[in-house]
Amino acid sequence: MRGHAERLNGLGTTIFAEMSALAVATGSVNLGQGFPDTDGPDSLLEDAIAAIRAGANQYPPGRGIPALRQAIVDHQKRFYDLSYDPDTQVLVTTGATEAIAAALLAFVEPGDEVIALEPYYDSYAAGIAFAGGRRIPVTLRAPSYRLDLDELRAAVTPRTKVLLINTPHNPTGTVLTDDELRGIRDLAVEHDLVVITDEVYEHLVYDDHRHIPLATYEGMADRTVSIGSAGKTFSVTGWKIGWVTGSPEVVTAVTTAKQFLTYVSGSPFQPAVANALALGNDYFNALRATLQSRRDLLANGLSDLGFEVHRPAGTYFITTDIRPLGHTDSIDFCRLLPERTGVVAIPTQVFYDNKEAGRPLVRWAFCKKEELLQEALTRLQKL
Repeated sequence: MRGHAERLNGLGTTIFAEMSALAVATGSVNLGQGFPDTDGPDSLLEDAIAAIRAGANQYPPGRGIPALRQAIVDHQKRFYDLSYDPDTQVLVTTGATEAIAAALLAFVEPGDEVIALEPYYDSYAAGIAFAGGRRIPVTLRAPSYRLDLDELRAAVTPRTKVLLINTPHNPTGTVLTDDELRGIRDLAVEHDLVVITDEVYEHLVYDDHRHIPLATYEGMADRTVSIGSAGKTFSVTGWKIGWVTGSPEVVTAVTTAKQFLTYVSGSPFQPAVANALALGNDYFNALRATLQSRRDLLANGLSDLGFEVHRPAGTYFITTDIRPLGHTDSIDFCRLLPERTGVVAIPTQVFYDNKEAGRPLVRWAFCKKEELLQEALTRLQKL
């Protein structure tokens, strides 16, 4: 039999699958894959159970059930003053991962260039490859991880079609500033680019930072594919309920690709997420406060152990530099860590094309119970 398609070259098994399997095999505390170890609000879970019992178990409408589309519209209006039509400007997807893949398939022709901020979530590389595009990285450099707008401008060529922007940014925890977002807007308008924005960590921002959607900027409403998700906001990463908002033309294009990927999914989860999006500010504020305190617990603990800690403004990941501990290669370090300490983390260099920039960096997830974070820190003392 002939070999596999070239577009799969270099993709392999995701680092998350490898490290999570290692965590199970060694009985380690898993601070690698970014999933919480507690479920979302009880009302959300009960609503899903009720929906299953009420018979919401067959195909939902292709764009998502009306109640969820309306709830997404209400959410965008409430938090960002963005107005959408639930019938023509919203699409429910199988998580944000499918939304990203469908958006790339909808807008990228073979040979088109897609600029992405690195380090990037590994599905970006796969989605660009599936669409036949060329990945052009613009590096957010440690320790500040700010976007260099001159570097972004220099990356644009006549082949550039899409800017793939993630804010709050996984894995660095950067939240793009108004100046950075204006710079992206100026570039997109000047070069007539499509902008795909992954905003799944929109509610996980700390201190005085705030998330500003690119779609709120002048000139961006018709060229932005905005992507959100219930998984991170409501601690139900396994439900895989995401969404796209944008102009009718944008949403129709993404729907055309999406319908041939999964068609639909998550029928009983959709009404539950619709209700959860309408929860009061108390829920969103408590989520932020809880995660911020866990961020501080893990950041302070890792710092005490000798790591150079890059404290994030958003998401639920902390990046550390391992060189102060005498290590230089994060892949070697993360493969050795479970055996030596019983803790699993993710080598950040797998999210870089520019391997040297990421080589000494390790990502830790803090979306875990405090006692588990404390246990991980106790085990790491063996280093």
